[in-house]
Amino acid sequence: MGFFDKLFGKKEKESLDQGLQKTKEGFLSKITKAIAGKSTVDEEVLDQLEEALVGADVGIDTTIKIIERIENRVKQDKYVNTTELNKLLQEEIQNMLVDAPDFSYKDFDIPEGKKPYVILVVGVNGVGKTTTIGKLAHNYKKAGKEVVLGAADTFRAAAVDQLTIWSERVGVPIVKQAMGSDPSAVAFDTVKSAVARNADVVIIDTAGRLHNKLHLMDELGKIKRVIQKVIPDAPHEVMLVLDGSTGQNALEQARQFTATTEVTALSITKLDGTAKGGVVLAIANQFKIPVKYIGVGEKIDDLIIFDKREFVDSLFKL
Repeated sequence: MGFFDKLFGKKEKESLDQGLQKTKEGFLSKITKAIAGKSTVDEEVLDQLEEALVGADVGIDTTIKIIERIENRVKQDKYVNTTELNKLLQEEIQNMLVDAPDFSYKDFDIPEGKKPYVILVVGVNGVGKTTTIGKLAHNYKKAGKEVVLGAADTFRAAAVDQLTIWSERVGVPIVKQAMGSDPSAVAFDTVKSAVARNADVVIIDTAGRLHNKLHLMDELGKIKRVIQKVIPDAPHEVMLVLDGSTGQNALEQARQFTATTEVTALSITKLDGTAKGGVVLAIANQFKIPVKYIGVGEKIDDLIIFDKREFVDSLFKL
């Protein structure tokens, strides 16, 4: 068992390696092609490296930053051979990723004095928001926490039904009302129920639409205000769920949501089915918001705690 297996758990590390397989295959093959027959990192190598990064959906802005940093290192060290390039690239990518300020979540623990810990989940329909909530609830319950779900996406009947199925599957209570009900009323009832139950964690689903950003902002603002009538410092976390397989579209969604509400954490789903896993770097670098979880499969345990060291290690693992 290697260093990362000890740190992360062998099962989780294997899932991460497999989940990034498509991204890694395209990315590493292009890097290998870029350095084939070369003894030093020259302009041609950097041009091909830039193409490999953009191809993995790292994004133009983030790619330029990485290339500039490597160019500076090459100038500083005077001579960098191609065998050192991978290590250099790993270091620069890792440096661009943001650590979450509170590491207690790595054990699905909750911060001291934050009980119940209230998580407001946002994101457009179809990104895997409800599935992420279900898997998150499963992990908190597995860690011994009492969890309550709130179905405040009353805009779609399917959203309430899907969350109800997840609550039954995981074995946690859910607070819901009829389709079209006031989302803030559902959120209020959810936190009231959680306090009455002495629950540890509250996870509230919200409407997944961006067609009217002003309405969305008003709705989220109202949800926060009514929650604070029960728990003054809630929500403790606003998590944005993004579909990694959509590449630059996920970046645009992050841009719109961060302009609309104060997002404090990211969960990026569906990385197992795409070669665009580099979008994780683009989003984390551009918005300076920590990625807390990534989805790498359909199984209930396939929501993995994000650690930038393990992510980069898996990305470059042969």
